[in-house]
Amino acid sequence: MGLTLFPGDGDNSSPDVSWSCIRFHAFRERLAQSEGFSLPEMRGFGGDRSWSDVSTPLEPLLDHPDVGGDALSAPDCAAMLPRLQAITGEWLEEPDEPLLQQHIQDAQQLTVVLRFCVDKGVELIFL
Repeated sequence: MGLTLFPGDGDNSSPDVSWSCIRFHAFRERLAQSEGFSLPEMRGFGGDRSWSDVSTPLEPLLDHPDVGGDALSAPDCAAMLPRLQAITGEWLEEPDEPLLQQHIQDAQQLTVVLRFCVDKGVELIFL
């Protein structure tokens, strides 16, 4: 089972990004670490730490069901885009390791999809 994030523009040729559920979870764990907290500590991920205890523009992506759930609005995408780009830049400076390289590629593809959503003014759908 996997998931795909794609623009809600009704065009199957629009960019998208896909993960297995395990790989998406690992990607979000690394994003949370970059934001200074542990995803497993958070409500919805096995912990009891409230999302109101952390401040990150990536919260709409991090605190979202793996599959389904509400779409993220174009303004949500616009708010997440600069932080995702900054984190990707930080990851590029880290020592090379295979999983990190996959996360960098995933972040770069997600950046393309978020930028598309912002430019077209459409929501980001999780499926």
